[in-house]
This record gives sequence, structure tokens and C-alpha cells, in this order.
Amino acid sequence: MALDDILLEAEEKMQKSEDVVVHEFSGIRTGKASAGLVENIQVDVYGSHMRIRELAGITTPDPRMILIQPWDAATVHPIEKAIQKSNLGLNPAVDKKCIRIVLPELSTERRLEFMRIVKKMAEDGRVAIRHVRRDAIEAMKKEAKNGGVTEDEIESSEKEIQKLTDQFVARIDSHLAHKEKEIMTV
Repeated sequence: MALDDILLEAEEKMQKSEDVVVHEFSGIRTGKASAGLVENIQVDVYGSHMRIRELAGITTPDPRMILIQPWDAATVHPIEKAIQKSNLGLNPAVDKKCIRIVLPELSTERRLEFMRIVKKMAEDGRVAIRHVRRDAIEAMKKEAKNGGVTEDEIESSEKEIQKLTDQFVARIDSHLAHKEKEIMTV
């Protein structure tokens, strides 16, 4: 594998790590309603586990309410139970064939707890990026042992991979700062 291929593969993996962190952040509740808050909650229906987004339409009719409209009326109560078990502090209310979730105002302790969770998610993302860097450098050294690559090319590629790592870590830090601001804004 050429050094350029190793760099491209590392960049793709780092991008995926960043995407995962951003997606995880969307599941953390702030003061306003978001479909991302409940869409990935697993529900036991039809003899298997399915996500709410696979079972229902999720909308936010106003900034403090999530409306879930199951496509099959038989899934209303399993969805309600899954939301209650989700440990998100949400209290769903069944209204005939739909479920309404009114988001309560976040307490200071709950906001701080969300801050800890978000910081851990960001750190996990940074660690994943550093693992990609380590794997890429190992692949480069392996390529050097096989021959055909000079020490200067390896050194230059290692600097490039470090630059990529720094860029993606900075992007995760930027997402973290934005999410922290969102959580702490009343």
C-alpha cells in the first residue's frame, strides 16, 4: 500500500470518528427539543429490537416538545416503555395514537451531568483519532521495511498524519465547545 493510500485511509477513518462524536452529541439533551434525542432508543417490538426512527415519525412541533407518531398503533406502548427506560429523564404521555414528550427545564445538576457525558464522548473521539494515527504510522513503518520507501518519505508522511490528527482533534474540541455552550445556555 502506498503512503498516499495510508494517509487517505487514515483521513477517512478520522472523519468517521468525528462524525460518530457529532452524532452522539445530537443525542444529548439541551434546553430545546430534538428528534436526535429519541430516534436511536431501542424498542422491543415484533420479537426484535428496533429504533424509534424505524417505527415512527418524530417531529418537534415546538421548542420544548417532541411528538412521536408510530406507524403501527400496536407499537405505542412499547415505544413509551423504551423511552421511560432510556435514562434520559423523559416522561412520555400517550395521546391516543401518538406520544408527546414535554421537555422539562434542565436543572443545574443535570446540565453538569450532561457536560461530563459530553466531555467523555469528546475524549473517546480524540482517543479514536489517535488510534487511527498510531495504526497509520505502523502501516508506514511496515511499508518502509518492505522497501521502496525512503526515510525522508516516511518522516514527511508521519508529519502529515500528525497534522491531520491535530486538525481532527481541534474539530472535535470545536464541536465540544459548541455543545457545552448549548447545554449551559438557559
